[in-house]
Parts: sequence; C-alpha cells; structure tokens
Amino acid sequence: MYERFYGLAELPFELTSNPRFLLLTPKHREVLSNLEHGMATRKGVTLVIGEAGTGKTTLIRAAVRRENSATTQYALLNNPTLTRDEFMEFLAFTYQLPPDSAKSKPVFLRELDRKLRDNLARGIVSPLIIDEAQSLSHELLEEVRLLANMETDDAKLLPITLAGQPELATRLNEMPLRQLKQRVCLRCDLAPLDIRETAAYISTRIKVAGGDPAQIFTREAVMAVFHYSRGIPRVISVVCDNAMISGFAAGVRPVTDQIVNEVSKDFDLARGATFTPTFTFETPQSAPTEQEPETEGPAKRPRFMKGALAWLLP
Repeated sequence: MYERFYGLAELPFELTSNPRFLLLTPKHREVLSNLEHGMATRKGVTLVIGEAGTGKTTLIRAAVRRENSATTQYALLNNPTLTRDEFMEFLAFTYQLPPDSAKSKPVFLRELDRKLRDNLARGIVSPLIIDEAQSLSHELLEEVRLLANMETDDAKLLPITLAGQPELATRLNEMPLRQLKQRVCLRCDLAPLDIRETAAYISTRIKVAGGDPAQIFTREAVMAVFHYSRGIPRVISVVCDNAMISGFAAGVRPVTDQIVNEVSKDFDLARGATFTPTFTFETPQSAPTEQEPETEGPAKRPRFMKGALAWLLP
C-alpha cells in the first residue's frame, strides 16, 4: 500500500510472528538460548513468561527453525483451549502414532511411549511446545505434568516448553499445581523494550523491509511510539504501521510525532498525557546508556542515546 512512498520492498510492521524481523536484544537472546537448550538437552519443563505482544511466539518459531529437522520431531500447540481427548488427538497426529490410538488413553500412552523411546534411540528429540499456555485448563496442566514424567533412567522422553502471559506464573503458584512448578528446570521472563530497544526494533524492521529508518520516522516520532506502546513490540508495530498509513495519506515523510499522537488517540492508547517532545528522556536503570554532553546556554543540544538511536541523530 505505502511501500513505494517510503522506498520499501515490503511491509515492515505486519503482525505475523516472522523470525526474519526478530530483534535479538540481550533478553531475547537469553530466552532463545533457553528454548534451544531446553529442547536439545531434553530438560523437563522450560517456562517462558511475558506480557502479550512481547515476542514469545516469534522466539518460539525462531528456535524451531534453528533445529535440525532430521533430528527433531516437535509438536507445537498454538491454541491450547482443548479438551483432554482433543489434546490426545493432537499429540497422536503430530507424533504420527497409529490410527485410533487417541481413542483409548492406555493405548495412547503406550504408543506415545514407544514412539518417544524409538526417537531417543535414533537420536531424535521430541519436544512439546505449548504457546498461550495460560489458557490451558487445569485438567490439561495436570496432563502436561504427567507427560513430563515420561523418561528413561537418564533422559526425559518429552521435553516440554510452556510459553504464556504472567497469569501462567500466577497459576503455577497455586497449591494444586505445585508439582508441575517443581518440574520447571528453566525459566525466563520476557520484558517490554526500553526506548533504545524500541528504536532498534523500528530500525531493524524497516531495514529488513529494504528502507532507510531515518527517512521514515523522526526521532520525536520514535519517542512518541515508545511513549504510547510502553515498549510492547506488537503495539509498536500497530502504531508504526498506522502512522505510516496516515503519513502516506497526508503525503508527509518522515512520519512525525504529531501523526503518532493522532494514531495513538484513535487506538485509545493515549490514556495518560499526550506525548510532547523533550530534550531529556529517562531510560530504565538496567539499560546503561551513553549520552552526549550538553552545551551551556539556552541553545542546549538535545541529549539522546548513542548506539541504537544513532540513526535518529541529526
């Protein structure tokens, strides 16, 4: 729609979990490493917690893509709002168990155990990955716990990854689920992006799409995007995409903070003060930054971070 206007080869802010556009911040690298390690070393349960839209699904897809298809047979469940029978059907189909094996739980467990042991003997890892795991019923969480018990004397047969929103962590603290929580061997939390990471996220996606970030968003616009999105990648993409549509419709390039303000109001994101450009912008203490020195007098030079924000500097 607006690709030619902004000099792009493709749309940069589509809401698909495409690993091509993945920005690997230090935290994202940690989560990706945990996912890969949990699968490769046959850990019991790997837990990934993050707010909606922080990139859990994209990281899962990136981890799966990195696995050798010749040595991995994985089951990826994106919609876990299933009954126990439907869950068994899903596993039976994905792990290629004999027909009708899901119609009887004893038969299903016997055939699944046989399949997983056969894969182990052939050097094939058989991870089960459940996304949106906060939506699992208590009954299925109990089934997951029991499946995590499938093992030989020295190896887990079914390494399990649970990725979900913070409600999942809350549920695992409940007394009835304490046994499942005890089986968590790896846990990582995916936090929202800070302002430097937000700028890098926008820059990365535009560059992958074939564009020049400095020609598409002003530095004030990027700061406005961070202000309204609170660093949630999915919201960043929504705001940026719609701001680019508005800029295209108005014939304005690069996109300004005024356009971002208008778009954010349309999406009911402006629940606090409207963003206004300032020459100082605090970042989380956990993200050390380098700042340019200020000059004396009324014409102070704006203080912006180097690194990921360098493309925004004049």
